[in-house]
Amino acid sequence: MKKRLSALLLIILPLLSIAQKATQQEIARYNQEAKAVTIIRDNYGVPHIYGPTDANVVFGLMYSQCEDNFKGIEDNYLYQLGRQAEVDGQGKLYTDVQLQMIADSADAIKDYKNSPVWFKKLMDAFADGINFYLYKHPEIKSVFGRYQPWYALMFTDGSVSATVTGGLSLSETQRFYSSAPDVGYIKYTPTNYQPDEREIGSNGYALSPSKTASKHAMLYINPHVPFYFRSEAELVSEEGLNVYGAITWGQFFVYQGFNPHCGWMHTSSNADVGDLYAEKVTKKDGKFYYEYDGQQKPVTERKLVINVKEGDKVVPHTITGYYTHHGPVLGNRNGKWLALKADNRSYDALLESWLITKANTFAEYKKAMDLLNNATNNTVYADDQGNIAFWYGNFMPKRDPKLDWTQPVDGSIPATEWQGLHTLDEIVHVYNPATGFIINCNSTPFTSSGASSPDKTKYPAYMAPDGQNYRAVNAIRLFSDAKDVTIDKLITLGYDHYLTAFDVLLPPLFKAYDSANDSIKNALKEPIQLLQQWDRRSGVQLVAVTLATEWGTRVMQAAPRGRSSEDGTYQTEHVAAGLKTLNDKQLLDDLTTAMKNLQTRYGDWHIKWGDINRYQRPANGIFDDNAPSIPVGQVSATFGELPSFVSRASNNTKKRYGSSGNSFIAAVDFGPNGKVTAKSIMTGGQSTDPKSPHFTDQAEGYVNGKFKDVLFYKADVLKHAEKTYHPGE
Repeated sequence: MKKRLSALLLIILPLLSIAQKATQQEIARYNQEAKAVTIIRDNYGVPHIYGPTDANVVFGLMYSQCEDNFKGIEDNYLYQLGRQAEVDGQGKLYTDVQLQMIADSADAIKDYKNSPVWFKKLMDAFADGINFYLYKHPEIKSVFGRYQPWYALMFTDGSVSATVTGGLSLSETQRFYSSAPDVGYIKYTPTNYQPDEREIGSNGYALSPSKTASKHAMLYINPHVPFYFRSEAELVSEEGLNVYGAITWGQFFVYQGFNPHCGWMHTSSNADVGDLYAEKVTKKDGKFYYEYDGQQKPVTERKLVINVKEGDKVVPHTITGYYTHHGPVLGNRNGKWLALKADNRSYDALLESWLITKANTFAEYKKAMDLLNNATNNTVYADDQGNIAFWYGNFMPKRDPKLDWTQPVDGSIPATEWQGLHTLDEIVHVYNPATGFIINCNSTPFTSSGASSPDKTKYPAYMAPDGQNYRAVNAIRLFSDAKDVTIDKLITLGYDHYLTAFDVLLPPLFKAYDSANDSIKNALKEPIQLLQQWDRRSGVQLVAVTLATEWGTRVMQAAPRGRSSEDGTYQTEHVAAGLKTLNDKQLLDDLTTAMKNLQTRYGDWHIKWGDINRYQRPANGIFDDNAPSIPVGQVSATFGELPSFVSRASNNTKKRYGSSGNSFIAAVDFGPNGKVTAKSIMTGGQSTDPKSPHFTDQAEGYVNGKFKDVLFYKADVLKHAEKTYHPGE
C-alpha cells in the first residue's frame, strides 16, 4: 500500500530551540506582576508563594516551578501538545498522532477565549510566569519559545497516565496511520499485556474523628508515581486561596493536598470513562463513509502537521486524521475502524481542579466536583468538620448496562450512545462510614470502608471494574483495628512493611516442598526454612526479602493482568488464577532458578535486600554502583507493601535503584485547636539541580519514613525562611 506519511520538503527547519523574545509592553507587565508576588523558600527549599490576587500567586508559582525544574514543565507540554517527536525523533511520532487527535488545540484556544475574565487571568498569569522566567534566563532555550495561556487547557488532569484510550494500544494507531487506511479486513491479534514500567498506583486513607487521638478527621496522601514527577508548594492570596500540596510540573493548581478546611487525595481510577466504537466504513469516489442509524455519514478529515527530528533537522510530516461523530479514529480491528469517545481535555476539568482547592466545606467541595469532569481520578477526602468521603471517579457516562463496555461497541446504532452523565451521588461513593475509615489503593471501592463499603449490586459493572489488590488487603487490616491515631502513628501505618501477597504465594510453595522427593528437599532445605521463618516484612538486613521478591516476581508473571494498560495493578483474583496454572514442580523450579539468578548476578544468593536495593539520585540520571547510595528496605507495591519502591538493575549496574513509587507524601490532621497540623516528605528533595542543597536533603527521611513538619502558617514559614524574594530577583 502507498505510504501516506511523507516528509514535506518545502519546509525543513534547523534543529534548535527558540529563545524567548518579549516586547517592552510584556516586560513591563511581567515586572509589575513580579513586584506583587513574594516567594519564601523554607529550609527544605519548598516555595511558599504570597500575593494579593490568585493570579499573582499563579504567576509566582509558575516562576518558582521553572526555577526548580523547567525541563519537567517543557517535557509535560511537549507530551500534552503532541510535539515530542520534534525533540525525540521518529519513535514518538505516533504518540504525537494519538495526542493531537485526542485533544485538539483549536478547542483549547476557543475555550480560553470564551472563559470568564477571572479564570482567564489565571491562565494569563500561568503563561506570564513561565515566559518571565525565560526572559530572565535567555540561556535557557524552549521548544515553544513562548508559552500560551491556552496551554493550561491542554493539561487539565495531574495524573501520570491522564490520557484515556479506551484500551486501544499505540501499536494499533501506528499500524493504522503508517499506511493508507483501508476498509479491508485485518485480523486483530491481541498481544500479551506489558505493564507500563512507571508506577501509576497510589494510596489514600481518611480517618473519622472516632479513629483519631485528636478527635478530628485525618488524611494520608500517598501517590505512587515516577520519582520527581511533582513539586511541593504553598499558595496564599488575599482572595481566599490558601492551599498546600503536590503540583504536577507545568500546572497551576494543587493536585493533591489540603487547605485550612479540606484535604483531598487522588488515586488513579480504572472506571470505564472512555469507549471504543467499531465503525462500519466504506469507500466511495475516494471518500470514506461510516454507517449510522441506517444512513451513510461522511468521515471527517483533519490534516495534522507533526514536526519530527531527523538528524540535525526538524522535518514536518503530514498525516490525515479521521473522525466520526463518536471521536477520533485511532485503529482498526477485524475490519472495523475504532473511534474513541472520551473526555481527555475540557475547560470544566481545569475549572474543577482549581475550584476544589478553594472549597471551605464539604458542600463547597461537592459543588466543585459537580462539574463532573475529573476523568481519571478517585478522590479520598477529609475536612475540619469531621467529614470523610470517597468517590470512585467523577466523570461517569450513563450507558446501557446490558452491553459489555470493556470491548468496542457497535458504532452503527444509537443504542450504544452515551446517555448523559451520572450525578455525583449516583457514582460509587462513601460518605462518613460507620467504620470510621476509608482506604483506596487503586482497588475495588466495594471494600473501601470495611462493613460500610458500597453495595456492588447497586451499580452497573462499567462503574467500578477494579478487583481487589494486596495493598488494599493490607490497608483494610491495619485501619480496621486502628484507634487513637496520631499523625506520627498515621505515618507509621502508611509505611507498614508487611507484604500481603506472600500470604497467598508462599503456602503453595511450602506444600509443594513437603510433597517433593528427598533430593529436592535436601537441595532446597535452606531457602525454604529461611522463607518459613520470615515474618513477611521487608527490611534492609533480610536475605529472605531478596529471595522472596526474586522468586515471587517469576510467579507473578504467570498471573494475568488487567484488560488494558489502564489497569496497572496485580489483583488478588488474577494472582489466584495464575497460581492455579502452576504445578508443584514449576513452583520449586522457579525457586531454584531464583537462587541461580542471584548467584550469577551477585556471586551468592544469600544477599541482604538493602545491599542491592538502593536509592540514588545521580546528577546525570545514570545510576552508578561506585557512587554513594542509600539502602532501602521497601519493595514494589506489587507484593502488597503500602510504601512502594520500584527498583531495577540497569545495563551498567548490578544493584537495583529506585525509579518510581512513593513521591510526595503527607499526613494531615484537621485539628486540634482549629489548626491544621501536617507532615510531609518528598523523594530526594525539592530541587532538580544537583548543586542545590535541596537535591537530596529529604532522601534519608523518605527512605525511613521520617517526615518533616509542614510549615502551613506564615509565622512558622518566617521562622524557617531560607530565602525571600520577588520573581526575577
